[in-house]
Amino acid sequence: MPIKTGAKSVPKKSSATAAAGHRVSRGVPLPFGASVRRHGVNFSIFSKHATSCTLVLFQPGSADPFVEFPLDPRLNRTGQVWHAFVEGLDVDIQYGYRFHMQPNPDPKVYRFNPEHVLLDPYARVLSNGGAWDAYKPGARLFRNSAVVENHFDWEHDQPLNIPLVDSIIYEMHVRSFTQHPSSGVVNPGTFAGVIEKIPYLKKLGVTAVELLPVNEFEQCDTDRVNPFTGEPLRNLWGYQTTAFFAPNTAYCSSRADGEQVREFKHLVRSLHQSGIEVVLDVVFNHTAEGDASGPTWSFRGIDNSTYYMLEPGTGDYLNYSGCGNTVNCNNPVVRDFIVDCLHYWVMEMHVDGFRFDLASILGRGQDGSVLKNPPLLESLAYDPVLANTKLIAEAWDAAGLYQVGTLPSWGRWAEWNGKFRDDIRKFVKGDAGMTSPLATRMLGSPDLYLTSAREPYHSINFVTCHDGFTLNDLVSYNDKHNLANGDNNTDGSNANYSWNCGSEGPTDDGIITELRDRQRKNLAALLLVAHGVPMVLSGDEIGRTQQGNNNAYCQDNEISWLDWRMAESNAGLLRFFQLMIAFRKRCCLLRRSTFELNGEGGFHVTWHGVKRAKPDWGSESRTLAMQLTQLHDDGSRDDIHFIANAYSGDLDFELPQIGEREWFRLVDTALASPLDVADDGQEFPLLSQESYPVQARSVTIFVSK
Repeated sequence: MPIKTGAKSVPKKSSATAAAGHRVSRGVPLPFGASVRRHGVNFSIFSKHATSCTLVLFQPGSADPFVEFPLDPRLNRTGQVWHAFVEGLDVDIQYGYRFHMQPNPDPKVYRFNPEHVLLDPYARVLSNGGAWDAYKPGARLFRNSAVVENHFDWEHDQPLNIPLVDSIIYEMHVRSFTQHPSSGVVNPGTFAGVIEKIPYLKKLGVTAVELLPVNEFEQCDTDRVNPFTGEPLRNLWGYQTTAFFAPNTAYCSSRADGEQVREFKHLVRSLHQSGIEVVLDVVFNHTAEGDASGPTWSFRGIDNSTYYMLEPGTGDYLNYSGCGNTVNCNNPVVRDFIVDCLHYWVMEMHVDGFRFDLASILGRGQDGSVLKNPPLLESLAYDPVLANTKLIAEAWDAAGLYQVGTLPSWGRWAEWNGKFRDDIRKFVKGDAGMTSPLATRMLGSPDLYLTSAREPYHSINFVTCHDGFTLNDLVSYNDKHNLANGDNNTDGSNANYSWNCGSEGPTDDGIITELRDRQRKNLAALLLVAHGVPMVLSGDEIGRTQQGNNNAYCQDNEISWLDWRMAESNAGLLRFFQLMIAFRKRCCLLRRSTFELNGEGGFHVTWHGVKRAKPDWGSESRTLAMQLTQLHDDGSRDDIHFIANAYSGDLDFELPQIGEREWFRLVDTALASPLDVADDGQEFPLLSQESYPVQARSVTIFVSK
């Protein structure tokens, strides 16, 4: 975090004269940020309401500035942009700004304080970063913006441009992925650590990693402690951004200024070389400055009323994010800032897509109203630089706005499908009335996306994500167990739609253990055969547990870390995920790019029940059979038959007739590994082509040959 009180001042220098061996001239207003040019650096920053701006320069490692340049409003200001060119600066120089407003008609609205040295919103690197646990809550830190070079050998790296319809996303937290001692990596908890695990990701078969926020963010945003250990709690997930352009220093194996950029680029290049794309989770809905009592690091002190939504007349922060403030996303200046930031991550850092946290806020007007055609969402949808970039919205906010299926999209925006998550959980749990919703979700949620002129691949399907239970905990706990978060178990959602299979938490009961294993595979199978784009939570493939914690945002310990020993102890589950992902990748029937059904030739779907061609859509039904068929011009065909039995008893299902072809079993989740799923070409023959006994609470999949 940057300085919260004024840095030690030095005598002011005229912007038209030389100081400390550096000459300041007018400079140019664009581009924003610090731009290295021949003989020096150009600095540019927006502030509409400030009447004075001072550029503050630091030597690397120093908490006190070595020179400050008050900028002349007549010479160093164009419109609402303050700018200056400083000759003779090295690329490792550090800098910040002081802003003031005189007179100030309303200090609650215009929160200028010249004692604060502020971060540049366009800073590519924050200086003086440390290891993850280097700073303690309440510590006074001296972080500034840093000027760095952009040189990096990309080795001809190009965007992979994997079609969204063919994508399989793996949601991952950089630190938690390799921090556990069992990871065996040289640099645990870092971008470099992830690079060491790329062979694992490649073998798993995913096409993209979706990284929880990798920007600089505030770790120490809570004063709570773990009531069991007394240890301070930290913001592990990273949804408290301090610098949107800057990679997180604590995620780097080398923390010298500029190495953050290099190491992140190395990660992207390495993933691309293995055919894996990079999607970033970005948080443009709020910042780490929080509410009126929070710290002033950047935006609040630069131009509070531009960057944040304020209550007219009072200046209070509107709080649609649940984090104390809401970014004024559809203010034209802020909108351009967001676009510039995304351009940077695509053009300079080569990322392939973005997942937008609480994206419904991006569709609110400057007064907080819900816009029919939000300028920001529209501009991103049509942005030519982002034309091949994946845009994924979390289509809700913390104020109750829920837009899954209705977020304005222009046929471009994909969405985290929260309804898929809930309906799949309810069906597998055994709730009544879920057969028809299951069918809708398995076809890509046409009730949501066909009506909004989108296609099945605009549905990002998930059963679990970072927010909530893991896959293992979903079948092991009826209730959340968040006491370690220090909030008396009041945080985290109560709507988990989970079932512990007969006992809360860990158990030695073999019957319950077997049922839980079956239920995990049921959920995975449904996710990976449904139309849309599947997203797998990191660690679910090896049975990771958070000990029933469904809001582990502050648990930087084994609750959140991936225990790599489970890849051996749960090798059967890992194999199930690997083979199911491989099946999805080779089966076009599971990756439809259109909602068109049952046309002349092409794709067909037929619904069945226990009896052939007789689906049971009744409120007490807990079974569904779905046959997918692809007819080819040469008269050949491909078929998949899928049966889900969430009933508590075994049932004998009639199989569809497919002429001269026969059904072979690919999956039966009721069987133990390795009989539960077959390798490609090794599908199991059936004793009968007339019917198949499907055990209670299991999923079976057949392919025609």
